[in-house]
Amino acid sequence: MTQLTIDLGGTAVKLGVFDANRLLDSAELAAADGRLVLDEVAAAADRMLRGARADGIAIAVPGIVDPESRRLVAAHGKYAALHGVDLAEWSHARFGVPAVVENDARAALIGEMSAGSAHGARDAVLIALGTGIGTAAAIDGRIIRGAHGHAGVLSGHVTVDLDGPRCPCGNLGCAEALASTWALGEAIARRAVSIGPELARRLGAERAIGIRDLVETRNEPESAAVLERYVRVWGAVVVGQCHAFDPTVVVVTGGVMRSRDVVLPALVEYVHEHLWSSSFRPAFVTPEAPALSVLRGLAALALDSATARDTHGPR
Repeated sequence: MTQLTIDLGGTAVKLGVFDANRLLDSAELAAADGRLVLDEVAAAADRMLRGARADGIAIAVPGIVDPESRRLVAAHGKYAALHGVDLAEWSHARFGVPAVVENDARAALIGEMSAGSAHGARDAVLIALGTGIGTAAAIDGRIIRGAHGHAGVLSGHVTVDLDGPRCPCGNLGCAEALASTWALGEAIARRAVSIGPELARRLGAERAIGIRDLVETRNEPESAAVLERYVRVWGAVVVGQCHAFDPTVVVVTGGVMRSRDVVLPALVEYVHEHLWSSSFRPAFVTPEAPALSVLRGLAALALDSATARDTHGPR
């Protein structure tokens, strides 16, 4: 069976064509700040399929997916033009197959549990550290979605500082508003954090500053202090996930894991130190190919959907 997978990421759109769990082809398109036209995605998919028909299709979005209509209903500042769009129907009209639509962090956790770093785990949580903070959870082998599609994916929007800045989501002091790539840029712009000369030089080079820059300039006290606070914020998120979902495995992924040798040991130490005294201390894993986590999860969802359609007929 052939599966077409589409990951509508915040900064890029990734596409993959799979045969069961085997990746046949992949491509990436610029997201144009979330305004990428679906027609461009469809054209790229056509080129990758090379005239073949996709048996199953799955699409990941960086926000809340309505559990009934499977539409993107909220992704603050991302893909506003797609809010409420019936992506399943768009897929059916364009490719002849309705798509499964899922939150991107959930898809990433599915990918890691089905054929990745958390393979074999039945109780797991995921935290994706990058432009924002994405999360997901599974209990007894089942991905947690909740009655209204919000369960497990909003741990990055739990308040960790009552006096913190307002997040675009509307909450105050969210982890994402304190310790993400976009939060770093905003904090530097409003001079809420001090930066050393090397980080200032990088900023002056007129390029975006990210977490990796903090890691690479951590010899400067200012960068070291910001990075340490970020690790504590991320740790607080994971502690909350562990208290809520009691996992055996924590999957840590996202762009920050390019600096895993520095970040991961400090994160593990914080979490294990701050968990409830009798809480299980979970194993921490990171994907070998983080960029493929979402696509692999979508491939599993698309395959399940195609198999169900063959078994029970069109739905």
